[in-house]
Amino acid sequence: MTEYHVAKNGGLINPGTKAQPFLNIQQAAEIAQAGDTVTVHSGEYREWVRPRQAGLSEFRPVTYQVAAGEQVVIKGSEQITGWEPVSGTVYKKVIANEFFGDFNPFKETIWGDWMTETSRTAHLGEVYLNGRAMYEATDLAGVTEPVLRETVEEFFVFVEVAERYPERLKYTWFAEVTETTTTIYANFQETDPAQALVEINVRPACFYPETNGMDYITVRGFEICHGACKWAPPSGDQPGMIGPRWSRGWIIEDNQIHDAKCSAISLGKVAESGDNYYSRRKDKPGYTYQLESVFTAEDQGWSRERIGSHILRRNHIYDCGQNGIVGHLGCVFSKIYDNHIHDISMKREYRGWEIAGIKLHAAIDVEIANNQIHDCSCGTWLDWQTQGTRISRNLYYDNGLDFFVEVSHGPYLVDNNLFVSRFALRNFSQGGAYVNNLIAGNIDWADVRDRATPYHLKHSTKVKGYAVVYGGDDRWYNNLFIGRPDAAAVGTANYNGHPTSLAAFIDEVQSFGPVDVEKFQEVKEPVYINDNIYLQGAAAFDKEAHSLTIATFDPQLSVQREGERVVLKLTLPEEFTRQQAALRGTANLMRTRLTDAEFENPDGSSLVIDTDLVGASFGNVCGPLQQLTAGANEVVIWG
Repeated sequence: MTEYHVAKNGGLINPGTKAQPFLNIQQAAEIAQAGDTVTVHSGEYREWVRPRQAGLSEFRPVTYQVAAGEQVVIKGSEQITGWEPVSGTVYKKVIANEFFGDFNPFKETIWGDWMTETSRTAHLGEVYLNGRAMYEATDLAGVTEPVLRETVEEFFVFVEVAERYPERLKYTWFAEVTETTTTIYANFQETDPAQALVEINVRPACFYPETNGMDYITVRGFEICHGACKWAPPSGDQPGMIGPRWSRGWIIEDNQIHDAKCSAISLGKVAESGDNYYSRRKDKPGYTYQLESVFTAEDQGWSRERIGSHILRRNHIYDCGQNGIVGHLGCVFSKIYDNHIHDISMKREYRGWEIAGIKLHAAIDVEIANNQIHDCSCGTWLDWQTQGTRISRNLYYDNGLDFFVEVSHGPYLVDNNLFVSRFALRNFSQGGAYVNNLIAGNIDWADVRDRATPYHLKHSTKVKGYAVVYGGDDRWYNNLFIGRPDAAAVGTANYNGHPTSLAAFIDEVQSFGPVDVEKFQEVKEPVYINDNIYLQGAAAFDKEAHSLTIATFDPQLSVQREGERVVLKLTLPEEFTRQQAALRGTANLMRTRLTDAEFENPDGSSLVIDTDLVGASFGNVCGPLQQLTAGANEVVIWG
């Protein structure tokens, strides 16, 4: 096992020792083998690192790390000088296209399946002024006379969070690309570009393999930024600024990752299983092509033994256009925890459906735990085939929408989370269990009868069947619901009219005599709801046997960032401590109806939900913090 060194005082013909280090990280990536370590020393590395060899196991990875106590940044950008004044604060730079090679991000548009923007064209290019991304204008007038845009209200990106940076909107750029040159116009306002750091992105990735099967690679301690990575829909190729491509066993930890044009970290699929066929062919809906990609990937070896099982932990991810973390198929069996994710899709330069702090399709046996996610258009969006996944002990606040589960059949477990944005949850699925959460925002429910999606054998990628979403088969226990005047529906009253057991559901279906599909579609699915608290207008399920409702009580809820800390303030009524919650887990969460599976750990063992948001043991208290009590509470929930 060899340790290679990379440093800014290195050389292109050096052997990569500490005394004679490589100059570029890619020099080490060309030769590092399983068990080797690449240690990178302080400096700025403008390159796309493409590992050539894989590790062999979690015990023999190829490790890329920053030297202890040093700072390393990998950039997908290049510094641009020699800006020519045009008029006032507007400058231009004419660049020969040879500078970009075979990839010019200022020529490449952001396009693909599930894009919804039709009124403007955005490009992969970006201009950064002193490290901060500027805004692309749609024409030269948007540079010479920039104006503050109106906020956009679309889908779950609501007015309250659609525009965070009004002062930054005056820093605009526009590019004209001909066969030979690219001319970039930029309005730097009060800044003289000759006295500033001006950069443009030129590489589609910063740390991303060119081939599949680059297993067991660890990337630790880097700052990674300025990738011109493309739109990453679930039915297309999904590259990120950093990611494992189509492989197994990566660890991405302790990195600062920011300013990806689209997605920062990709755990996604590749073009071999389908690449934007709806946008290219237009003959079938994207839904159909996405469904085909699942079966195509299965034929190509999509399995636990070959794909997924990645670990993403303790990363700081921010200021990205589409996603902090994206994945379809390639994210299976992965763990995502202790990350801080914010300011994702807040510039609103382009729009589409596949946008969130974490956006995963086919999240099978994925653990999403102890992450802080705020100031995102959507915090976390799990779409299709969410099965065996656990979303636990996360902080969601100041998002357009906190959490969305779509067209999945479970089982999936959502426990001990904080959902306190105005729009807290969107549940377009079935087979979920929501236990010991604090929910203080609007909840949307819907069945989905026009799109059948797959479900799987337990703890496997093997497709077992497929079904539509009937809207039910959910479990809600020990949650603390807090209504608010600007939220239409908080609580569980949407389930009124549902039976409360599988036996009652079967009896009602069979009461019609021998039946087939039609009665299963007409009879509401069972739900399991008990031991919840409803305050300030939150409404309870009409068959909930044991609950506490105080409609007029104002808990004075607030979540505040104080430096690196996040503090929850909450006042609770005297009756709070008299509402005792029961311990929940595999033994009493009931199996899911369609997938016929239990709520259990990924290894098949029984689970018990016995640890709260901050790691305290369960003590029969509703909500995500077992230390909550009647009266005023102030709890440090992060930092």
